[in-house]
Amino acid sequence: MYPGTHAKSQPHKPAFVMGQSGEIITYGQLDARSNRCAHLLRNLGLKPGDAIAIFMENHPRFFEIAWAAQRAGLYYTPVNSHLTTPELEYIVRDCGAQVLFTSEAKRELSAALPDGVPTHRICFGSAAPGFIAYETAVAKLPSTPIADEMEGTDMLYSSGTTGRPKGIKNPLPNRKIGTPPPMLLALMNGMYGASPDTVYLSPAPFYHASPLRFVMTILRLGATAILMERFEPEEALRLIDRYRVSLSQWVPTMFIRMLKLPPEVRARYDVSSQTAVLHAAAPCPVPVKEQMIEWWGPILEEFYAGTEGNGSTSIDSRAWLSHKGSVGRPLNCEIHVLDDDGRELPAGEIGTIYFGGGQSFEYHNAPEKTARSRHPKGWSTLGDVGYVDAEGYLYLTDRKADMIIRGGVNIYPQEAENVLILHPKVADVAVFGIPDEDFGQQVKAVVQPAEGVETGAELEAELIDYCQQHLAKMKCPQSVDFQAELPRQATGKLYKRLLKAPYWEGHSTTLV
Repeated sequence: MYPGTHAKSQPHKPAFVMGQSGEIITYGQLDARSNRCAHLLRNLGLKPGDAIAIFMENHPRFFEIAWAAQRAGLYYTPVNSHLTTPELEYIVRDCGAQVLFTSEAKRELSAALPDGVPTHRICFGSAAPGFIAYETAVAKLPSTPIADEMEGTDMLYSSGTTGRPKGIKNPLPNRKIGTPPPMLLALMNGMYGASPDTVYLSPAPFYHASPLRFVMTILRLGATAILMERFEPEEALRLIDRYRVSLSQWVPTMFIRMLKLPPEVRARYDVSSQTAVLHAAAPCPVPVKEQMIEWWGPILEEFYAGTEGNGSTSIDSRAWLSHKGSVGRPLNCEIHVLDDDGRELPAGEIGTIYFGGGQSFEYHNAPEKTARSRHPKGWSTLGDVGYVDAEGYLYLTDRKADMIIRGGVNIYPQEAENVLILHPKVADVAVFGIPDEDFGQQVKAVVQPAEGVETGAELEAELIDYCQQHLAKMKCPQSVDFQAELPRQATGKLYKRLLKAPYWEGHSTTLV
């Protein structure tokens, strides 16, 4: 199961459609192009187990590179397209990439890399000094498979929202080409009902784990993916309507932006073709999910997992309605909630979440980070905090690094964020701790106002009062600052450390 299979039986079927431009790539085209790229990689000297990096926006040629690496037995690392040159350099060096693929839009940043980092730089579009012109390089190469096809795999990096990104490198799969990862296939084909007839909408960045892996699985199944170059709330609804999308995957910030569209705009589009709507990456505020279920029906499927792949949970809408706020029960793993001394806590008590019995992982070139993620019993953690109820359903309360300790009391900023994001004058919000001489920390909110909203002391007082109507006063911000745009990834992850840093200058703390 891979594009080569479907190119033989249905070469003219769309493998994917670029949402905003409408460009269609068929299975025949995807197969031929990825074969040519695989030949190019072999000609450049790459052998199974070697690595490449991909640094580009949601580009129509992205997945032919990914499939070329996948069928050439390589590691491929998609790099966050919003990174600076020094951040790009760190990942290219760390993952050991011998080739960097980039686009015209990202060529200037790539050109600023030091000489020889990496050995080969390949750019789509017009030729440029220091780059191999992709179209010219592959023009005369065969469109048939390389002789030694074998399955490669992605090597992804954590989002780096609390420090430098960490690479997760697993052994190459010992599978012949066309053999899909069993867990992903079980999820997409089994639990979520994906089939060759599925039309899948992906509104998220390709460099993120879930969109990348889900689209690759959709292409294994012979289904069609609708890929958004960038998320726009009304455009997403238009694409669902236009292509009769049956399966889609989102992050909560996307739900929030769609729910804040005027009612007449939301009513303009028919979204009834959807049979399953997946969401993950961040906890979804309960009122937001309630509104989405009311709008789209009880078809929301939530999952919780990390790029590390050490464990996951899942919950459908019906179970969620009786366990509101939960991210579900474990899939092929166990959940252990531990206190700061590493002792297991009973149901209902908050602690650090560990997974047991799942896939093992290591952080590439970072044995100390790997060691910090482990419990003596072999369990591993992503650093999230939460609890399980008596029925075994998991609830997330926050990341351990983001917890506020005020006068010895633990405060989870996610609670205030979930309240404030629902205010009509708030487009985005971050809550975190800042220094306080008397109590150690106080609660600070930084708000991105909705379009056209005037900021100042009056809005600050209004938001604090609004929060206190819904939460205990100690959990609410003592002050609110305003910022035109928060440093949030398109995946929904917030670079909270960038917001915290100015408040902690001159104070002894580690923002990791």
